[in-house]
Amino acid sequence: MGWWEVSADTLAGSRFAISPLAETLATLKTLHRGTAAHPGERAWLERHLPAYRRRLTDDPVTAALVRAALGHRWNATFLTPTPAGDPVTQLPTLVEELVPVRAASPATVRADLAVSLEGRPLPGPLCRAGDLPERTAGLLEWVWQEAVLPYWARRRRVLEADVLTRSAQLSRGGWTAALAGMRPGMCWLGANRLQITADDHPPRELDGARLLFVPVTPQQSWVSWDVRPAPGRQRSAVVYPCSGVLAETGRVAAPEALGALLGPARAGVLVLLGTPKSTTQLVALTGQGLGSVGRHLKVLLDARLAGRRRAGRSVLYFRTEAGESLVAAQCDG
Repeated sequence: MGWWEVSADTLAGSRFAISPLAETLATLKTLHRGTAAHPGERAWLERHLPAYRRRLTDDPVTAALVRAALGHRWNATFLTPTPAGDPVTQLPTLVEELVPVRAASPATVRADLAVSLEGRPLPGPLCRAGDLPERTAGLLEWVWQEAVLPYWARRRRVLEADVLTRSAQLSRGGWTAALAGMRPGMCWLGANRLQITADDHPPRELDGARLLFVPVTPQQSWVSWDVRPAPGRQRSAVVYPCSGVLAETGRVAAPEALGALLGPARAGVLVLLGTPKSTTQLVALTGQGLGSVGRHLKVLLDARLAGRRRAGRSVLYFRTEAGESLVAAQCDG
């Protein structure tokens, strides 16, 4: 099995991050696969797959490039640079994240494609083309504009909710809990060992590296690392499919009668407080602005339907007995 040796310092400094490039690449992989993982994705594919296929039909060189980079057991390395890893509130732009893709030399691209092809010959057009990095970046920009950006606001909320939930699991149960079910074959083995895959791959030592965990909404996953890192700036990443169960944790529709009593948005916040949550979590889960969530919480606090307590640096809100009774009565009714 393939595992990474992760020092205590690396693990302590690791964190979750959101990456527009990772989301775009996962979307490209889904379009390339052409099959849906769930009904919602099927509707999305029906909308965007024809345009994607037309684009590749009109550009045979890029079509050959995608097939070589994605059509086998692993991705071509140049295609999956380690995300910049800025905090959720300071996301890098896709343009910023595409810099290393554009900076790759055609020779590097061809070498990575040769590894991805596992000994099969490189298609002739790819041997001659000198603009492979720019073609790759151009396709990723097209996928972002056509198939990601129209849904990005909602996808980002789902990703933020997953990060928040995983972070809460980390604080409660450590890395064993946070990594559980993250991607197939991955688990914390203990003794500084993180199993990345059940496949047989040589171990990698990540001492002193920055380790990122990056969720994406399509059911895709991969790992990446800096092949030629600058001194002291080695980074590795695990990109994993966002769990709908985690991302939607607590997102239960408020009973209609409760919505009529409190207003739908405020009732939704009260329902979410079945487990303690911070304002940041509530913003991510509801899609409402911070000011709106704050106003709803103030009303619920004043009405004694919600309470609050401090947990470390966070303030968590929860339903009081009165709030529990009100929600239970409406749900039972």
